[in-house]
Amino acid sequence: MFITFEGIDGSGKSTQVRLLAEALEAAGHDVIRTREPGGSPGAEEIRALVLQGDPERWSPETEILLFTAARRDHLERTITPALAAGKVVLCDRFADSTRMYQGLSRGDLRAQVDDLHRLMIGREPDLTFLIDIDPAVGLARAKGRQGHEERFEDMGVAMQARMRAGFLELAREFAPRFRVIDGARAPEAVAADVLAQTQAALAGRA
Repeated sequence: MFITFEGIDGSGKSTQVRLLAEALEAAGHDVIRTREPGGSPGAEEIRALVLQGDPERWSPETEILLFTAARRDHLERTITPALAAGKVVLCDRFADSTRMYQGLSRGDLRAQVDDLHRLMIGREPDLTFLIDIDPAVGLARAKGRQGHEERFEDMGVAMQARMRAGFLELAREFAPRFRVIDGARAPEAVAADVLAQTQAALAGRA
């Protein structure tokens, strides 16, 4: 099963990926944890290009091409082989983030994102968790990390608010695979919801 986690910056996705991986491994599942952009050597090189530097370093159109190139390498070298081996793949962000960050929030380019996705990627996750949180809270958390990959956080809370609205709309558009989770609670409470819904989805595929 291919499971992705989406949400605005600072929503707690990475924590939930880790907690779900630990719970599934304890239950006997073979789990791969990965992320986007990144997840393969070539894609990690592209990650450094797109997440660091000035907020206006790349145009939205260029970003779409870079993210799609990274995703294609990730798919070929990590995701597809793991799924073929019967593993559960947990990915921190996938194509839905590109639909939002480049396709919606930085311009009206959703059609171009979807066209490239159809041509070069050709698959959606089996299950997507949207960790929903207030944009101001998420941005404060993200900025508090004080890392080097803050290019999108530097675009401000207004962009995060547009992103949140866009993610919620995506959850309606792709309703069969999306689960919206309240991320304002303690991480353990969020993790319990995520695990229960994952277990139900896995049981449905058995």
